[in-house]
Amino acid sequence: MAQFYSKRDLHFNLYELLHVEQLSQYAYFQDHNRESFDMILDAAEQIADKMLHPLLTEMDRHEPQLVDGKIRVHEGMRPIVKRFGEDGWVNAPFGYEEGGQQLPAVVHNAAAFIFQSSNYSASVYPFLTTGAANLIRSFGTQDLIDTYTPLMYNGRWQGTMALTEPDAGSSLSDITTAAEPTDQEGVYKIKGQKIYISCGDHDACENVVHLLLAKIKGGPAGTKGISLFVVPQKRFEQNAEKGKKEQGEGLMSNDVSTAGVYHKMGYKGAPIAHLMFGSNDDCLGYLVGEPHKGLSYMFQMMNEARVGVGMNAAAIGTAAYYASLRYAKERPQGRPIAEKDPSKPQSLIIRHADVKRMLLFQKAVVEGSLSLLLQCGLWADIAHVAEGEAKERAEMLLDLLTPIAKSYPSEMCLQTTSAAVQILGGAGYTTDFPVEQYYREARIHPIHEGTTGIHGLDLLGRKITLKGGKGVQYLTEEILQTIREAKNIGEETATLAAQLEEALQRVQKVTGHLLGLAAKGEIENYLSDATLYLEFLGVVVIAWQWLKQANIASTSLSNHPEDSFYKGKIATATYFFEYELVKITSLSRRLLSQNHVTVEMSPDWF
Repeated sequence: MAQFYSKRDLHFNLYELLHVEQLSQYAYFQDHNRESFDMILDAAEQIADKMLHPLLTEMDRHEPQLVDGKIRVHEGMRPIVKRFGEDGWVNAPFGYEEGGQQLPAVVHNAAAFIFQSSNYSASVYPFLTTGAANLIRSFGTQDLIDTYTPLMYNGRWQGTMALTEPDAGSSLSDITTAAEPTDQEGVYKIKGQKIYISCGDHDACENVVHLLLAKIKGGPAGTKGISLFVVPQKRFEQNAEKGKKEQGEGLMSNDVSTAGVYHKMGYKGAPIAHLMFGSNDDCLGYLVGEPHKGLSYMFQMMNEARVGVGMNAAAIGTAAYYASLRYAKERPQGRPIAEKDPSKPQSLIIRHADVKRMLLFQKAVVEGSLSLLLQCGLWADIAHVAEGEAKERAEMLLDLLTPIAKSYPSEMCLQTTSAAVQILGGAGYTTDFPVEQYYREARIHPIHEGTTGIHGLDLLGRKITLKGGKGVQYLTEEILQTIREAKNIGEETATLAAQLEEALQRVQKVTGHLLGLAAKGEIENYLSDATLYLEFLGVVVIAWQWLKQANIASTSLSNHPEDSFYKGKIATATYFFEYELVKITSLSRRLLSQNHVTVEMSPDWF
């Protein structure tokens, strides 16, 4: 049985909290049911348990190396990548006509969570390809779709997202990679470089397909001039026959070279490449969609990836939690505080209140985060298949909460993995136990796919006011509905409901104050603490998820009064409200303050 996640908790979220079986009422998902979902999740656990998890430490110790211009990865990745392709994981959410399974995103994300918690580095290869292929199928010509996606779906070709440049990190308007038209329609010569490209080159596949942002010469300045291109590492020869293309044969170099591989503090099993395009003036890129609309297209993959990053963080945090929980149940040390007799046997450390506090902290963050992330997956599915108000509601809730779904798990699982190390004490600081690796791997998530600061600006500067604040209105309605339900269940949930109701009033007060600054034209003051606002609203949203879980657990306990799982849910919800939700008091005080020291601080004063 897998030791890196809880099947019971995953099923609780999918079937008791979200009732994902409801999706079968829609024609697109009608062939699926609880049985098919269980089979898919069980298959994911088998692959994770037998193929990914055994390589967790080995891939960390033997990281990718650049040898003779090619990045060499762990030899175990080739059969893993092949298995993901053969079993249909890469294109599982796509339509039957494309060889997909029309699998709901929420279930696909749940399976990804299993893979990620078993071995994060190994899990990223196939799902990067899913995102890249989805861009081609969404915006590319039929020729691009036919040429590239089948070989990406079957795992033979890797997909990537190539945005970042040495002098243009998060500031995409400053990218300099250039695209020059050729005499072939839709074909451009590409010249430039990209850095930090996940799986940008490796020997566990036959070819790498980059979804690359570049500026067509003569186009508009800034982000309005960015276009999206398919740039394969190897391209088909000009007169390659259709049959050879289908088999991935008849390839030649596309003048894409690997200048380096980055050696990281964690997440070491997946290569991060520095790539050069067109060094010999022979790199061809194939335009996706219309010119100068590349950034809007790329945002589809970026938004999917942002929820995915949150899931990655929650998965690593979950694995660290279960590793420290096992240790706490086995490690004897010390005695109860009131016990003065040294001849008495030592207690297991899980009996000490402070250790239980650290375990509760981990459980509260990772299970609260997973709840929100799976909810986002369900909204994505409803947005895909529903119509009218239901579609709009799902789209706006997903859009509003994506910055939180990415950033809250990313930031907080840094702290939970640190707590896991702390529980193991000195042992946790050694490579004899996996928690030090989890701690290192967790650190990347507040950085990639948009830093926490950028997501704070996105939430406060754009998402809050989108369509006249309709997303906030929908979120408020959802939270109030959960509060009403809680008040009718029992004393414990009613107490939590009252606290969440007060927190919601704080949100309204703080948001109104900040919008008032914007209305007065004080834009810098308005956005200067956007990261704190993101943290503030994130705590309230996770508290909402815990109240939802407590409602289900309390109701279920009436039929299963001795069920430790449900008792643990209620205790953890109480912990979150007592230890985490209270933090919004100080955050709201800061956000309401008239003191704007970070704006007024001069660089010369440091």
